[in-house]
Amino acid sequence: MDNVTLEGHHVLLEPLSLEHGPLLLEAATQSRDSYAFTNVPQDLPAMLEYVETALIGKENRTIYPFTTINTKTGRVIGSTRFGDIQFWNWPEGSKYQRGEHLPDAVEIGWTWLAPDAQRTGVNTEAKLLMLTLAFESWNVHRVRLRTDSRNERSSNAIERLGARFDGVVRADSAAFDGEIRDTAIYSIVDSEWPDVKNGLAKRLSV
Repeated sequence: MDNVTLEGHHVLLEPLSLEHGPLLLEAATQSRDSYAFTNVPQDLPAMLEYVETALIGKENRTIYPFTTINTKTGRVIGSTRFGDIQFWNWPEGSKYQRGEHLPDAVEIGWTWLAPDAQRTGVNTEAKLLMLTLAFESWNVHRVRLRTDSRNERSSNAIERLGARFDGVVRADSAAFDGEIRDTAIYSIVDSEWPDVKNGLAKRLSV
């Protein structure tokens, strides 16, 4: 799981770094109307702490964070990451063992975009790039996606990706807005990936 940059037609995903902090803050302070259920820092100290925490997770191999960049303008427009990176304990010789240094399962999330990048091809292409890395380079068994069950916009976006609804974990955690969060959980498993990939490619070609 070395440093990797993912590039498509609309979006470039670069490994997150502290240098991205001020540029991420610019993206985060255009308008905050769409961040009701999302932790998006709104001042520089909070943004730098956000980045530093993600980088600690990267060192511990539990997080793999990206800065999201518009390929046409070169402007930083948000962030996303792999989280909950899992390395399962397999019996010796198991046919399901992907490799000692490759994860068995990951989560994609912690995604936010500047308002003018929302409802464009950016999120779809970013997810396609990340899913391709997860399933075709890391050979994971499963990718999970989660959201606050109240966040219909996020749930609809996840369902459009082709992920299947697994259920809701009630009273799962403290929500960003101070409420108790019920978490809607979705997933894609490796056998479903070819169909999901074709569906995403068709959406981007429209």
